Parts: sequence; structure tokens; C-alpha cells
Amino acid sequence: MTFADGTTGIVYRETVADGAAPADPVVLVVAFRLRGVHGRGHALFRAESLLNTPLFAGFPGFVSKLWLTADEDERYRGFYQWDGAEAADDYVSALWWPLALVSDRTSIRYCVLPGARRDEVLAGSTAPEVGAVPTGGPWWRLVRTGSRPR
Repeated sequence: MTFADGTTGIVYRETVADGAAPADPVVLVVAFRLRGVHGRGHALFRAESLLNTPLFAGFPGFVSKLWLTADEDERYRGFYQWDGAEAADDYVSALWWPLALVSDRTSIRYCVLPGARRDEVLAGSTAPEVGAVPTGGPWWRLVRTGSRPR
């Protein structure tokens, strides 16, 4: 997945909740940079991250998550489908504290895209609009999926 800031991440896991399609679809993009994780540490984090699934899978409104590898700036991203913007905001509020323990706090960012369906955004058929652009530039906006350019 290539983002508007030029960085890329590879999906290494997908988590999907059982249930109906979202009535109030929301795409949530979260980014963070772990403190002290470099090189081989990224592979260890990806393996360990499976243990983090209960942190979000039980939240009301969770539909799915794509887990992305660290990008060129060593930021991880989660690309979620959520049911309801308020539920997504509640999740992010709860997520911030555990992330703050292990991440560079200034790197923790998120963007809620109301009305967006994850699969349509991935296919490029929907370009989500947001009222206020999140701080830190276009790190959240997906511009391309597929194999990396050669």
C-alpha cells in the first residue's frame, strides 16, 4: 500500500470480526513509530503483534484491520473498517495510552474517514473526503495498492 507521503507498507495480517456489514462505515487509519525497534526487531514485533488482537477486536464497532509493516520512516499503520465514527474515536482514545508506552508519542496519529468502506478505498473506487486534514501531512491517504513499482 502506497500513501500520499510516498511511504509504503505491506499487509502482513488481516483480522476480521464475525458479523454484519457496517451500517455506518468508517475507515480508520492509525500510525505510530515504536521506540527502539529497528532492523530484526521489526520481525519480532510483527510476530508479537498477534497478542495485541484482543486490544481492538472486542471494541464495539470493530469490523476489520489490515496490519501493515513498518514503512520507510519505521511507522506502522493499521488500516481499519469500523462501524461508526464515534466508536472509532472511542477506540483511538483507548489505544493511545498503550501505544504511548512503547512508541514515540509524537508519532501516534490517526484519521477517521466517515462514510468510507475499506474495500472500496483499497480498490481506488472511493477517495474519502475529510473536513479537516489531519496534522502531519498526507500520511493517511492511500494512493495505490498492489506490487511495488520497479
